[in-house]
Amino acid sequence: MTDVPSAPTDQAAYWNKTGGQAWVDLQDMMDDLNRPIEEALVDRAFPGVGKQVLDIGCGAGATTLAMARRLGAEGLSLGVDISAPLIEIASGQAAPGARFVQADAQTYDFDGARFDAAMSRFGVMFFSDFDAAFANIRSGLKPGAELVFACWRSAADNPMAIIPGRAAAPYLPPSPPTDPLAPGRFAFADPERVRGILSRSGWNDIDITRLDAPTPIALADLVTLSLRMGPLAAALREADETTRGKVRDAVTTALEAEAVDGVVPMVAGCWLVTARA
Repeated sequence: MTDVPSAPTDQAAYWNKTGGQAWVDLQDMMDDLNRPIEEALVDRAFPGVGKQVLDIGCGAGATTLAMARRLGAEGLSLGVDISAPLIEIASGQAAPGARFVQADAQTYDFDGARFDAAMSRFGVMFFSDFDAAFANIRSGLKPGAELVFACWRSAADNPMAIIPGRAAAPYLPPSPPTDPLAPGRFAFADPERVRGILSRSGWNDIDITRLDAPTPIALADLVTLSLRMGPLAAALREADETTRGKVRDAVTTALEAEAVDGVVPMVAGCWLVTARA
């Protein structure tokens, strides 16, 4: 749900410090919010009982555990994430057939082509080298195995992601222009870009379809997420208490306009992408 630095060392530092800790603090909220995407992803990626599945950017483990329950104790659901705090949380919930590894999927040695499928819920848009990352992931899959991932479409398709920033802008220093092609939440907004990355890294039978998942959220929770997990979080770390208060009030007012009886009827505008190794 947030943008991160593009360099591998910066990304590792972010997810092992501020970014990872924020997710840990808000884990239950994040898992509840993203459950519709989790369900769509696991349903599509499930290769059969007893098979082996790789979960890329598994976070605190919700998708890995959901797949493990489908695979059964004879299967393997392996969650990989760069964040030590998130892997620690995930490992504490480990179930039969689920394992977790702290690693960068762009460079991790998957020990041969052994997985029957790979999946990711919002975990593939942050690699420093997309072509290299997807080629490495493919190296861990059996020939013909399927890759399934959910990624965000554009900010225009996800207005709740941009309303807080616009509301806060008058109280914060100007933000530098963002590169739409840089690693980040909306890096895969263009489906043709995604298709090109997958094709260059050796994937076949590429299919990209719209996934519009209803993700209603309590107004107070959306305000918290907007201030803790989005681009505003970094800006607010440098702000004084008075500025933080003004930003929180402005963001709350802007999001109140979107709420119905205290709930924002948000819809996650995503792509569901599939391809074969």
